[in-house]
Amino acid sequence: MKQIKIAIIAGEHSGDILGADLMSALLDLAKQQNQETSIVFKGVAGPKMMDLGCETLFDMEELAVMGIVEILKRLPRLLKKRKQLVLDLLDWQPDVVIGIDAPEFNIGLELALKQHGIPTVHYVSPSVWAWRQSRIHKIKKACDKVLALLPFEKQFYDDHNMPCDFVGHTMADQVPLEDQQQTYREELGLSVDDKVLGVLPGSRGSEIKLLLRPFLDAARELKQQIPALKILVPAVNENRGVLIGNIINAEYADLNVTLSIANARAVMAASDAVLLASGTATLETMLMKTPMVAGYKVGWLSYQIFSRMIKTPYFTLPNLLAQKMIVPELIQNDLTTDNIIKHIKPMLWEPQTTLKQTFTDIHQSIKRDASKRAADSIWQLIDHKKPVNDSSK
Repeated sequence: MKQIKIAIIAGEHSGDILGADLMSALLDLAKQQNQETSIVFKGVAGPKMMDLGCETLFDMEELAVMGIVEILKRLPRLLKKRKQLVLDLLDWQPDVVIGIDAPEFNIGLELALKQHGIPTVHYVSPSVWAWRQSRIHKIKKACDKVLALLPFEKQFYDDHNMPCDFVGHTMADQVPLEDQQQTYREELGLSVDDKVLGVLPGSRGSEIKLLLRPFLDAARELKQQIPALKILVPAVNENRGVLIGNIINAEYADLNVTLSIANARAVMAASDAVLLASGTATLETMLMKTPMVAGYKVGWLSYQIFSRMIKTPYFTLPNLLAQKMIVPELIQNDLTTDNIIKHIKPMLWEPQTTLKQTFTDIHQSIKRDASKRAADSIWQLIDHKKPVNDSSK
């Protein structure tokens, strides 16, 4: 039996989802081969990837850090982890290495491995089109191919002669085009007439510490104006649930918040409006056709650095895809109770028919059977005797 060894490195919860879907698609491809083919996966994995048989060499949570200053604080440990991972994978000699997101960690890893002749793929384009555009030169040296989730990303790589395939987004494939609010309300025991606010402060511990309080301060003010308002807060896992629960119990017990674990999509769909951290969750909320307000905060120094380097007028994925402001963005000092209420209160009361149609149109544009396309692209690279891009030489 022919054995293919594939290394996959995921950096956080969203990467674990992408990685698991990609693994499933690769396993399906292996079954379709004329000869018997098996795949062995190893790398850095979350629970979904591990359930499919990926051996993880260390805890994925080690990579879940956001912000330049925050990364610098963890840099010695991250560099030590990456050095050991390079050694482990060189010893294992995979047929291909796939870094999923986490570019600050994965691009350097991919560069080290490609220099030893191992084909490399980066799945989920870094936001190189938005800031630090000079990174494209390192990406070209480190990666044989980039797999882009969004259509505007491929054009950037084409302009820089970097092999890139636009594969679409796996979440767009998973979610029906139709509004799912009633289905998920029934699942969560909510009625048609309930006024529901979803609050998603992010999956990283640093995001929860910086965003949960301003989000719940606004929810408290809204509840004073709408006493029947139901507030739902989903946590990505039990550990994050404990962190969120401790803050709610100590400071927001009066809100009667419903805290749940690992059901963010149900909360997004069931809500009339969602208040959330800017990131992948904004795309998922858009796919559920739910109006939202996106907020974000990082440490003061990180923001000073980021704000001077950004090359795009928008932060959130729905706005980037629409190329206009369809989702309010409240960043750093703009994330105030008054600003949140100004934008989100109308969403709780007024029909958002035009916005939901815009969300549906964008959904259709990125619904492309992404995991299969990604697996096909990677399989082509495995089959080639030489890497597609040899710019490291």
